[in-house]
Amino acid sequence: MSPPPRTPTFAEALRFWLYLGFVSFGGPAGQIAIMHRELVERGRWISERRFLHALNYCMVLPGPEAQQLATYIGWLLHGVRGGIVAGGLFVLPSLVILVALSWIYMRYGSVPAIASVLYAVKPAVVAIVLAAAWRIGKRALPHPLLWLIAAAAFAALFFFEAPFPLVIAGAAVVGAIGGRLAPGAFRSAGHAAKAGAHEAAVIDDDTPTPPHAHHSNRRLAITIAIFLTLWAVVLALLAARFGVEGDFTQMGWFFTKAALLTFGGAYAVLPYVFQAAVETYAWATAGQMIDGLALGETTPGPLIMVVAFVGFVGGWAHAPLGPDSLALAGTVGASVATFFTFLPSFLFILAGAPLIERTRDDLKLTAPLTAITAAVVGVIVNLSVFLAWHVFLPHASPQAPLSGRIDLVCVAIAVVAFVALVWRRVGVIPVVAAAAATGLALWAVAP
Repeated sequence: MSPPPRTPTFAEALRFWLYLGFVSFGGPAGQIAIMHRELVERGRWISERRFLHALNYCMVLPGPEAQQLATYIGWLLHGVRGGIVAGGLFVLPSLVILVALSWIYMRYGSVPAIASVLYAVKPAVVAIVLAAAWRIGKRALPHPLLWLIAAAAFAALFFFEAPFPLVIAGAAVVGAIGGRLAPGAFRSAGHAAKAGAHEAAVIDDDTPTPPHAHHSNRRLAITIAIFLTLWAVVLALLAARFGVEGDFTQMGWFFTKAALLTFGGAYAVLPYVFQAAVETYAWATAGQMIDGLALGETTPGPLIMVVAFVGFVGGWAHAPLGPDSLALAGTVGASVATFFTFLPSFLFILAGAPLIERTRDDLKLTAPLTAITAAVVGVIVNLSVFLAWHVFLPHASPQAPLSGRIDLVCVAIAVVAFVALVWRRVGVIPVVAAAAATGLALWAVAP
């Protein structure tokens, strides 16, 4: 066995986290794979078992697990500043890119060529979401009871318009009861790593927990107090400047709630965000939300960064800073949405990780979380149906949900994209690029 590598300096770690922020494509699975390759296999900053132990905890939390994993590892290496830098740089490049793309979208989105590109990309997004349901369902539904939970979640949302938090809470209750009555149905494989010979790492299997990672009740209380104060102060400043009912204040409050409900990844909470952004607050139209999801799929960072697009479009559309400051209002909206969405993720890691380090190798997914994961499949299917309705029946409305002709071109693009994603295992970015090229071709040959 080779000796462990030198512990990276804070500057070296900062450069890596910045690099990761620009290359973290592929959704959570792709982002976790990149971190595993770079941190476990190449850099050997952390061992396989310690990496997966941290991942176990992040998978249980609400919020983007890949960003939380980066925060956890950065915290293990360099304490609180390391965690903040790792988690922050995982998000910051995506925020900057999405603000720029959102500005282009709002300024030039009606240009015929760009409109044609967006027209063809929308059905590809439908296929991407449906493929996500397929992929997650294959892993998350090994038992008929879990299939029933997924179907019930879909029915509750689609037919009865049940609130998303109620669906998640109901799944957790069913899982808690089912775990006692039928434990075999709710047993999750989780993530595990076997001990054995491996290349030594900076944070190895038997490396003692560093002093800054030891649990302390006093430190826990201080951490929670700091985060709650930071949240309250920023929200109070927004309320003082724009009013309690102002758009930016409402964004802060809404995206805080959304951040606490993102069990199962971004796809699970997107219906909640879609409904609120379109129907409750009118920050965006349904078509704009689909376009925003397409932008989120093709930029680095967590998919939940689509909230930055929502914030930008909402700020631009409602112009709380005046008609001459639309771009600035959009940038503020994107920043507010991002801040309140990701602030809880840092709290969960910096407050909870010391407890998790103390219980290393004992963390397991519980039956309620298994049931929540199953419900997430139904939630994602509901999202795909919602998107397909707007894309395939562009002239339909809630009053006449099946009115107008089906857009067969969009249906064909969605079918081809779904086949490419599921059976050909083509990546998301090539699929979106091919759809965009199809849109340009349709524009070029149009009379």
